[in-house]
Amino acid sequence: MLFTDFTDYLSLEKHYSPHTVKAYEKDLGDFALFVSEGYEMGDIREVPYSIIRSWIVSMVDNGMANRSINRKIASLKSYYKFLLKTKQIEINPLAKHKSLKTSKKIQVPFSEKEIEDVLDLLTDAEGFEGKRNKLIVELFYSTGMRRAELVNLKCSDVSMEQRTLKVLGKRNKERIIPLLPSVIDSIKAYLEERHGLEKVQDPNYLLLSKKGVKIYETLVYRIINSYFSLASEKVKKSPHILRHSFATHLLNEGADLNAVKELLGHSSLASTQVYTHNSIAQLKEVYRNSHPRNSK
Repeated sequence: MLFTDFTDYLSLEKHYSPHTVKAYEKDLGDFALFVSEGYEMGDIREVPYSIIRSWIVSMVDNGMANRSINRKIASLKSYYKFLLKTKQIEINPLAKHKSLKTSKKIQVPFSEKEIEDVLDLLTDAEGFEGKRNKLIVELFYSTGMRRAELVNLKCSDVSMEQRTLKVLGKRNKERIIPLLPSVIDSIKAYLEERHGLEKVQDPNYLLLSKKGVKIYETLVYRIINSYFSLASEKVKKSPHILRHSFATHLLNEGADLNAVKELLGHSSLASTQVYTHNSIAQLKEVYRNSHPRNSK
């Protein structure tokens, strides 16, 4: 079964990224296959909640994590909301559904020392890839941008004069982020190496592979993981942890929560507040060490 109308709606009206749209389409396809094989139904628009519940039970039985199941059901819920909106159904079978319980995942940020250690490793990085990799680490830590945002940066997004970077976030929402002088220097050093590439196939994009094409998300992940594996023993070493570190370190230094929200490109303050648990820990430490009654 095709979901073209729905995926077009996600892309054109909701401005979801191609990666997100593809994930929604896969989730719907998985459910359609379950309904077809288990109930010999070719259309999922009219299925009752009992069948959806059977799908949930089958995923649980197959060992799928509750978080992953909730994501799939969220895709299905969005689809039924779309069908209601376009008057293709009258009742949303998931209207009263409650998500499965999940444990809160606490993302452990890199310490300032771990990040400094990685940047020290990259201080004398030579050649195109060395300068590029240093810039990637610095951009993540100094701007808090997402991996997809970094991959899609264009040369025209950098303003050397204003010392700012224009970032295109989720749902095509633009934000302007200030750049540190050290990052400006790293951009200049990288661009100088980039000019020496034999062939540039994607000239509009800022960050390229050595073949002259736009970098891709898995390459960015490998770069971050490989360098931070040399400086950190944390289990998770990804671009998102650098984003988390950016937010946490700013809050630890007293940055305003609303300002951090704008820098991260969050649409609501609730999304930013997940980064405050480390800041609260820092405040408790300051409180314990500073309050005159504590020594008594």
